[in-house]
Amino acid sequence: MSWSVFDCFTARRRAIEVARSDDDFRLLCEDLTAAEAAAHYWESQHTDVGRARSAEYRILVQELAEEVEAMLKLRTKAGSRKRRSP
Repeated sequence: MSWSVFDCFTARRRAIEVARSDDDFRLLCEDLTAAEAAAHYWESQHTDVGRARSAEYRILVQELAEEVEAMLKLRTKAGSRKRRSP
């Protein structure tokens, strides 16, 4: 798993550690890492195409980050329900 996911969600580090065992979560994190790398690559091209591609990847990064956040919230809620159950 990419450290960039930890960097983006520092307040949720513990939840991420717990979620790492979930294959869907790991794949989502890999997608986020790849999108971030692509955005950086295209940003460094300093061309009109590079700026356009970077903007597209930044949108994808934002969408993937929102999905990560949603998964972490679900896992946090599920975890708190398990702890409260007798």
